[in-house]
Amino acid sequence: MRANRGRDTGPELALRRAVHARGLRYFVNRRPLKNVRRTADMVFPTARVAVFVDGCFWHGCPAHHTVAKTNAAYWAAKVEGNRRRDAETDQTLLTHGWAVVRIWEHVAVDEACDLVVASVAAAKVAAKLKPRH
Repeated sequence: MRANRGRDTGPELALRRAVHARGLRYFVNRRPLKNVRRTADMVFPTARVAVFVDGCFWHGCPAHHTVAKTNAAYWAAKVEGNRRRDAETDQTLLTHGWAVVRIWEHVAVDEACDLVVASVAAAKVAAKLKPRH
């Protein structure tokens, strides 16, 4: 388990390079909400967009998740807990006005980059249209 990275995975690095090349700047491995112990892979605080790059095994990808051969019950519970935590994180961030982008690790880098760029642009437009109190 120690060899499994929590950050700076290959898919994350590739996506970060692509997004950076498109001119967007972001924070890496940061809490979108300071008082909530959830860390996003990429955070765009001005646009209020949190990006998560989810591993197919760890987060239970419907297309690529494989059942563990050893200690299957433990890993099934672990993945289910991760999925529940992901849903809770998404709901918490949405409640606080953040946009959440979840990308599976198998998604092509260009496609993932397009999604992030579009989400940030849409969030910036929405913020400009939002009436101030």
